[in-house]
This record gives sequence, C-alpha cells and structure tokens, in this order.
Amino acid sequence: MTPKDTRPLTLRDVSEASGVSEMTVSRVLRNRGDVSAATREKVLRAAKTLGYVPNKIAGALASQRVNLVAVIIPSMSNLVFPEVMTGINRVLEQTELQPVVGLTDYLPEKEEKVLFEMLSWRPSGVIIAGLEHSDASRAMLRTAGIPVVEIMDTDGTPIDTMVGISHRRAGREMGRAILAAGHRRIGFLGTGLGLDHRARKRFEGFTEALAKGGVEVADQEFYSGGSALAKGREMTMAMMARSPDLDFLYYSNDLIGAGGLLWMIEQGYDIPDKVGMAGFNGVRLLQGLPRKLATIDSCREEIGRRAAQIVADRLTGDTKDGPKVELTPTIAFGDTLKQP
Repeated sequence: MTPKDTRPLTLRDVSEASGVSEMTVSRVLRNRGDVSAATREKVLRAAKTLGYVPNKIAGALASQRVNLVAVIIPSMSNLVFPEVMTGINRVLEQTELQPVVGLTDYLPEKEEKVLFEMLSWRPSGVIIAGLEHSDASRAMLRTAGIPVVEIMDTDGTPIDTMVGISHRRAGREMGRAILAAGHRRIGFLGTGLGLDHRARKRFEGFTEALAKGGVEVADQEFYSGGSALAKGREMTMAMMARSPDLDFLYYSNDLIGAGGLLWMIEQGYDIPDKVGMAGFNGVRLLQGLPRKLATIDSCREEIGRRAAQIVADRLTGDTKDGPKVELTPTIAFGDTLKQP
C-alpha cells in the first residue's frame, strides 16, 4: 500500500499475505474452528505485520452488543479514580471485554451526554460512579438491558447493582474517633457539597456523630474545582487565622489534607497533641509525607475489581452477587490522630 492508499485493511489482505483462505483467516482471528498451530501462527504474524485490526461492527450488528464496558466517572485528575480504573482493568483484561472511559466533571448534564453517546454503541455493561443521576440518565440506565453497576457509594437504592462503601458510616466513624481522642474545637475543610454527593454524605455522618457527643463543627471552609495541595495550604492558613483555637482539622479528602499538614508543620504546630488532622481516601501516593495523615481507606481498587467482576459474571449467567456489595472502610490513625 502506498502512503496515499488509506483504505482499511480487509481479510483479503491478510489472506494474501499469509497464503491461506479468507475463511481460515476469519477462524483464526475469531479464535474459532480447528486450525493447525502452524497456520494460526502464519495468519497472526501476517496480521501483525500488516497492522490489521478486525472490524467488529458486523459482529456487533448480529449480537447487538460490542465487547466494551462503559466506565463513567467524574474525573481522572482526582487521585481516587485511577485506582478504581486499575481494579476494573485487572479483571477485564482476563476477559474479552475492554473498558471505555467517559468523564462527567461531576455535572449531571454532562453525565447525560456521555451516557447517551456510550449507550448508543451498545456496550456490554456500564460501571458508573455514584447513585445520584438525572431522571434522563436513570431512564437510560434502567432500560439499557445490560448490567449496570453504580460504584463508590452504598447510601441509597441502586438501579441494578451497587458496589462501594457507606460514606455516612465513614463520616460517623471518623467523628467518633476524633471525639474519643479528646478534640472538641473542630474545623471542616472540603469541597463544596452541592455536586459531590459522597462528600456531602460523609459530612452528614460526621456532624451526626459530633452532635451525639454534644459538639458542633466550629468552623468550615469550602472550595470548588479539583483537589490540590495548594488549596489545602490556603484553606488551612485562612481557617487557622480566623479560628486559632481549633484543636482538630477534618478534610474531605487526603490531598487537601496533605497540603494543610505541610503548612501546619512549617508553622510549627504541635501535631497531634495540640491540633489533630485527618483526611479521607487513603491515597497511597501521600505515604511519603513527613508525617502520615490520619485517613479512611475508601477501598478504591477493590471497588473497581468487584464492579468489573459483576459485569463479567453477569454476561456469563453468574448472578451470585446481590444488588448491594458494601465494603468496609477502616481508619488509619497515622501520626495526626491520637488513638483512644
């Protein structure tokens, strides 16, 4: 083929290059039929040399499905979701399924658009973050006729199946641990709670636990946009200037918590004796900090694995998992939260 010849390769091209019939090439590439090892090797070598990629649209027209799993998440800049994707990929790479990712930026209208486009390709399953969706998105998911797994959260009712943790429980457990360590003047720093439903649920569980102990959040600082170390520093500096008597800072995620921790260390605060600190997610990337930030592991990779396994199993007729798979988050006290 000349550089100007951009026509897609066909089975005939592979047939001519390997010296076997098109039918045999088709059987080899679909891994079907009785073909000798030598012939199989000849065909695969020719296809690889040519750069041939099978056209699966014809097969999809017959089956009404392609071997793709739509994975719809809010962001890849957030350190949480790459670990979820790792779990999904480790399961799907053992099957014929491939994940295809769509990003929503936490916007319901963008989720609708991404979901519409992905479902139009007739994927074999959907893995989607969160339980809160627009009416249009819920309608599409309910009528898709494929496995739908909502991930990261179990505080609600799934459309089909959900895999995650209870964020209200995670918030309550952290609240109880902070009170048990003797802290009473507590500040909360985190993302705006309007669109981040999981952060809102953790905050609700957290304040519920504090209220049962007769304590209210003494100060709050919110931000919008992606999590960042710089934002954690800025927010912490502003809060401590405004409320210097705080004895604990609870962050909605580890990344802003790490930024706050670095600033507090630079300022010479006595941590955790005078001021305790904690975040959420158990992000492994932050284990190299001068001190280990207290946190709760959100089971990200395991959530990805379990969700992908449910899709793969359902496609083979295995329905051993029920509609709710709830994992158990655990507190890591680190160096910033005293153990009771």
